[in-house]
Amino acid sequence: MKAEVVAGWPKDNKIRIVLSDTNAAQVNSLRRAILADVPKMAITKVRFEQGVTQDNQGEVIESVNVLPDEVLAHRLAMIPIPTFLEEFVFPQDDPNNENLPEDQWGSPLSQIIYHLSIRGPNSDSPEEVKTVYAGDLNVLGETKLQIREEHSRIPLTVLSKGQYLELYAYATLGRGREHAKWCPAAAVTFQPRQKAVLAKPKKANVLFDLNLTSKSGREINSKLFSNKECTDVNAVLDLERALHQVGYGTGRDEAFDDAIVMEDIEGEYVFSFESDGSMPAEEIFNRACEELVSRFEKITSEIDTALV
Repeated sequence: MKAEVVAGWPKDNKIRIVLSDTNAAQVNSLRRAILADVPKMAITKVRFEQGVTQDNQGEVIESVNVLPDEVLAHRLAMIPIPTFLEEFVFPQDDPNNENLPEDQWGSPLSQIIYHLSIRGPNSDSPEEVKTVYAGDLNVLGETKLQIREEHSRIPLTVLSKGQYLELYAYATLGRGREHAKWCPAAAVTFQPRQKAVLAKPKKANVLFDLNLTSKSGREINSKLFSNKECTDVNAVLDLERALHQVGYGTGRDEAFDDAIVMEDIEGEYVFSFESDGSMPAEEIFNRACEELVSRFEKITSEIDTALV
């Protein structure tokens, strides 16, 4: 299998890759590896501080919010946590956890701790509630582990007057097959790579005269073709979407008469997904490849041992 990032990608957390010299089964194995096997950090334990306290103005506030603790813990678990796989190990592999019961596991080698302490509006405030966001979590450690700016406005809960919330959240490595919170990507898809063939140039004007423009700003016209073929991955996908405007039910299908035909390119696939932001999309892809290589090497070794 060969892999090549499509020109112009990644875009933000999204990536598009052409895979060649392969088949659907192999590409699907890669898809499943991304969803289930590539590890990432996620909050897996939360300690809520309970009780009643008094601020410096004598106002009594209580540690309570509108959501049950279990629901808030789940929302915390789904926040993308910055992940640096070279710097952390799984809790079960942490030598500092050796001979300790699981409920006492935790060291800087396998765990990130976040602290949140926030109160609702003051009694004299015109605001009735205060929204708590993911960005209100403060990491107890290196600043690069702080919740990223792009995720800082994820809402967690709201606090009313007289309420406050304090908690400690503990993030560890895990895999998507154990829980969705450890899945590093979404919308992991693939499709056969195609080329567009301009079979009937005159009738293709039915589409071109619509003056369509793709999301990327590309004009849908005859300039996309060279020698009556278009093989550029981005342009072909734009054309594929544009063809819906002249397909069945549009009233233009008879006049268009399949003027542009999409043909599969054997052994090639367009693979795309979006990182949740915990890791760059390229790293997720490379890690998935490493996971597959490791798995097949293990299977080969076990077969060799069994046949000795």
